[in-house]
Amino acid sequence: MTQLDQIQNFIDGQFVPPIGGKYLDNIEPATGKPYSLVPDSDSRDVEAAVAAAEKAFPAWSRTPAAERSRILLRIAELIDRDLEKFARAESVDTGKPLSLARSLDIPRASSNFRFFATAILHTENEAHMMDGVAFNYTLRQPRGVVGLISPWNLPLYLLSWKIAPAIAVGNTAVAKPSELTPMTAFLLGEVCREAGLPNGVLNIVQGTGPNVGSVITAHPKIGTISFTGGTVTGRKVAQAGAPLFKKVSLELGGKNPNIIFADADLDAAIAGSVRSSFANQGQVCLCGSRVFVERPAYDEFVRRFTEKVSQLKQGDPLEEKTDQGAIVSKMQLEKVTFYVDLAKQEGGRIALGGAAPPPPNERCRDGYFFPPTVITGLPVGCRVNREEIFGPVVTITPFDNEDEVIGYANDTDYGLASSVWTQNLSRAHRVAEQIHTGTVWVNCWLVRDLRVPFGGMKQSGVGREGGEEALRFFTEPKNVCIAK
Repeated sequence: MTQLDQIQNFIDGQFVPPIGGKYLDNIEPATGKPYSLVPDSDSRDVEAAVAAAEKAFPAWSRTPAAERSRILLRIAELIDRDLEKFARAESVDTGKPLSLARSLDIPRASSNFRFFATAILHTENEAHMMDGVAFNYTLRQPRGVVGLISPWNLPLYLLSWKIAPAIAVGNTAVAKPSELTPMTAFLLGEVCREAGLPNGVLNIVQGTGPNVGSVITAHPKIGTISFTGGTVTGRKVAQAGAPLFKKVSLELGGKNPNIIFADADLDAAIAGSVRSSFANQGQVCLCGSRVFVERPAYDEFVRRFTEKVSQLKQGDPLEEKTDQGAIVSKMQLEKVTFYVDLAKQEGGRIALGGAAPPPPNERCRDGYFFPPTVITGLPVGCRVNREEIFGPVVTITPFDNEDEVIGYANDTDYGLASSVWTQNLSRAHRVAEQIHTGTVWVNCWLVRDLRVPFGGMKQSGVGREGGEEALRFFTEPKNVCIAK
């Protein structure tokens, strides 16, 4: 990746500096040192982006679906071509292992563009006959300028999951990546320009939530908001959109249960649980941070799970053999440390990890590292078991029967995802139906199908993304009734 002194905004097809001339340090988590500068944009930059998007909307919304599809497919091809550049940028920005960015995050971003590029060629419109009276059909039309705000943990993957369906159906967009992880969005602007995306269709404004995100969510010309991030910020987005009757989708936090019954394939359950607990240092909204194990299998599971986790190699994210990289920021590291200390106060036992490790090498001497941490002995209703930590910390709790563990699983304000491990198909159906989460994986984790709706219950958000749900969210239905 080329080391850039200054990242720029992408507005009206051009790379431009922030109007106010201010920049923020872009810190590499593995080193704790700045490696580039990110625009500290403000309302003036958002206004410029909205104006560009508004100007581009009439022509883009009338562009034939086949042409829009061709451009999005070209974007996907260029992401694939530049896979290594994107992966390295994401690893440096987030602290995640380069191997993970290369094998998962960036390929899934290109898949997002490819899926929605082809999906718009196969949509169906509804038609209804009123016998002898009239014929009704429903048009689904783009909504106009949309605001897209994505988080730092999966920066290109989640940003592209919003951009691709939004522009595929004919909207124009003002997007804001996290100021902690701006580089892949900057590279995406380069790719979109090379792919021939018309000026103003996608505008990327870099900056903070208060200076940029809040302006986007409150802007009167942006009638649609798709936000992924923390529940506290999501509440503010909802409050800003309500008075203006904006269409809002919120994908927020999670405190996801991972349930292992005694009849489960323990080898598969342990391997899957290690991955679901510690992928991307536990900084995935879908991570299974609360593990519940049926009592007959509890001791063996804890022993083997802890042994397996201890074999994960923590190190420099840019080294190929690294399994666990750095925490994204100093603030996030302090949050993780706080909750581990709290777990001790709440009566938990640290079975593994729990304290900052020595630096993996001289380059990473000042980096933000925390080891995979396993905690047992905590009461189900304690803060550590109810509040989102978003780090490499997992708790393990025994249970005695189905009803008990369903109660444990639902004993949280969140409802994003869950996993159930059992070889009893009837039990799998019963438990899946009663767990209050938007997604339930059975004998697997993070198996992704872009055709299915995705989102949470309770304080994990409102609305659904993915597949037909995304295309519907970014369009407005209009009924046409023709009398006979």
